[in-house]
Amino acid sequence: MFAVIETGGKQYKVIEQDIIFVEKLDANEGDEIVFDSVMALSNDGGFKVGTPTVDGAKVTAKVLKNGKNKKIYVMKYKSKKNEKKKIGHRQPFTKVQIVKIEG
Repeated sequence: MFAVIETGGKQYKVIEQDIIFVEKLDANEGDEIVFDSVMALSNDGGFKVGTPTVDGAKVTAKVLKNGKNKKIYVMKYKSKKNEKKKIGHRQPFTKVQIVKIEG
């Protein structure tokens, strides 16, 4: 059994007990969250594709951690202008574990 969920503008294929990193969610560690936007669902009854989401399907997950990724450096440079700038960015994430897929 698997599901395709959408969160943070991205789609993830998940199964139960999966651990995934998603864009930062407004939830604390240990909280249970529910993903309602299930795009596709596969179970014993077959494969369902939503238009755009599957009615009545939801995925429950537990928040394990909130954090930031490694720093990414971006260099801006303009030739012949003696202009350069080094910028760093750390993207925040939420680590979740899929508890239950209902559909």
